[in-house]
Amino acid sequence: MTRALADEMTHDHAGRLARAKAECSAAGIDALIITPSADLRYLVGYEAPQLERLTALVARAADGPVLVVPELERPRAASTPAGGLVDIVGWRDGEDPYALVRGLLADGRTYAVSDRMWASHLLAFREALPGSGFLRASAVLSKLRVRKDASEIALLSKAALSADESFRRITEEGLEGRTEEDVARSLQRHLTETGCESAAFWIVGSGPNGASPHHEPGDRRIGASDTVVLDFGGRAGGYCSDLTRTVSVGEPPGEAKEVHSIVQEAQEAAFRAAGPGVPAEEVDRAARRVIDGAGFGNAFFHRTGHGIGLDEHEDPYVVEGNGQPLEPGMCFSIEPGIYLAGRFGIRIEDIVTITGDGVARLNHAPRELTVVS
Repeated sequence: MTRALADEMTHDHAGRLARAKAECSAAGIDALIITPSADLRYLVGYEAPQLERLTALVARAADGPVLVVPELERPRAASTPAGGLVDIVGWRDGEDPYALVRGLLADGRTYAVSDRMWASHLLAFREALPGSGFLRASAVLSKLRVRKDASEIALLSKAALSADESFRRITEEGLEGRTEEDVARSLQRHLTETGCESAAFWIVGSGPNGASPHHEPGDRRIGASDTVVLDFGGRAGGYCSDLTRTVSVGEPPGEAKEVHSIVQEAQEAAFRAAGPGVPAEEVDRAARRVIDGAGFGNAFFHRTGHGIGLDEHEDPYVVEGNGQPLEPGMCFSIEPGIYLAGRFGIRIEDIVTITGDGVARLNHAPRELTVVS
């Protein structure tokens, strides 16, 4: 048994399907139609390949679930938890899989489909099920996925610890004289050596490139006195990590030290503001008050955080306008930043989880401005 499959076996997929069915019934939704996505993995433990051939879980409110797969993918699907949870129906090349799904459903009903379903699949379903209404599956599944259970938090913690250790390793290697791409390759290797089955993303923004929050690592060589934004994460059992730290190559200039101190204070203020029952937007406001008060409000132009789980970005979003109360089991990032175009950027990010009586960090890497060689 692979490590990934063993991780899937720890999850209560049957309970998730039952809860999804109950949510559908309560919302007047006749079925979920879920194509390859984190939703599919969440419900039945099958990480299906993204293909032009249709794979779709049909989870009906009034009947048992059916997984429709290309015949050549049937053995793969059957070897996952899905094999013991749902009926698996294969279709061969040349057959119409949408007609097969239509045989499981009825016209003129209400169906919730994957938010990230390919347009080609959705258009084919609209044609196959005339008169039916189609909603976003997140209306049902977000309510379930937003609160992580103990098995999910254990995997998020494992991924977070891998990121912490990867940060320790990269700072010990030294950065001066290396290209951003070279540092990114090292981060990818460290993540897979320290507990993640794969590296998911890596941002290395040195000097002025750090002012671009999603900078793609390039061939710029890191120099003395550069600040470097390191934002990276991997997957453990499918669950993501997302850590950001900003380091200085040699003694940091005074302005970089000052800005880093402001961001660190903002991150701590947001962390202290979080807890059960607190509206998500209040966490964003706590970080923003510190940065606005220091005169850098215009240089902090993204939300303070995002939920994390099987997707790197998912509910809850920590942003103005989201009054959703935080609940135990919710996991999200806290990542304020200040970006000074043409000069440098500073960001600090941890993943946190809401507990029964407060909030806990999953990341423990030093948040102070780390000086590297």
